[in-house]
Amino acid sequence: MKRTSFQDMPCPVAQALEVIGDSWNVLILREAFYGASRFDDFARALGIPTNTLTRRLKDLVAGGLLERHPYSEKPTRYEYLLSEKARELRPLMLVLLEWGNRHGHLGERRTMLVDSLTGKPVDLVLVDRVTGLPVSSQHRVLRQRRDEAIPVSYAFPEPQAESS
Repeated sequence: MKRTSFQDMPCPVAQALEVIGDSWNVLILREAFYGASRFDDFARALGIPTNTLTRRLKDLVAGGLLERHPYSEKPTRYEYLLSEKARELRPLMLVLLEWGNRHGHLGERRTMLVDSLTGKPVDLVLVDRVTGLPVSSQHRVLRQRRDEAIPVSYAFPEPQAESS
């Protein structure tokens, strides 16, 4: 089944999804962040059909998220390394990991981000690089649609505080 293209949609989220692609691509990128770089590494870790993996790796290279480098000449084999563009997805991947731990159906946290000095779990927060302050309800998204003369300000609702 061919997926819908968001190429012409004037939205940064749609543009990001156009490059990232589908859920297999996100899982391939996850494995690349964990250090996988060869076809067999991805196939073994994901249990993905080889024809699907071949297509997805090609798409990720074409999208500039993976770089393909030969590591063997006879036969010619390639490794797939994260590009700088893909490395910029690190915060998104970590947030997905945390969100999946919180809302997934596994019932236990088998994968988590920990502080390498203390070994304790990290509590992620989105921070404004300029001010150093957490992004909160005081921050707004300015969005200008095609049919609007000026941008409209939108608040992104924050999660409700967990009760103790």
